[in-house]
Amino acid sequence: MSTEDQDDALFKALGHRARRQLLDLLKKGPKTTGGLCEALPQLDRCTVMQHLRVLETAGLVVVERRGRERWNHLDALPIHALHERWIGPYAAYAAQMLNGLRQEVEGRQPQNRDESLPG
Repeated sequence: MSTEDQDDALFKALGHRARRQLLDLLKKGPKTTGGLCEALPQLDRCTVMQHLRVLETAGLVVVERRGRERWNHLDALPIHALHERWIGPYAAYAAQMLNGLRQEVEGRQPQNRDESLPG
């Protein structure tokens, strides 16, 4: 899968509230599919399984089978990669722009009250 395809799958996976809820649950530790279904009673088992497949395709969930149980583990590396590629650089750019604006505003303001009073 190309990097662009991986990014598309990741954004698709993160784009649904139920999938983000599943990731939040998995942040606390691995869970069985049954445990995830119990934690999200508003969703039926089939729907939870469909969301887990999307998360697995995006590389956010790693599945381990133990007998009849299916254990779901969070893999946060794709989110870290997303942060490194998109969020970090944009946040740095925004901070740089705000810093420049602050310096410009502070440069225009008088340093003490006496300078601002007419002479």
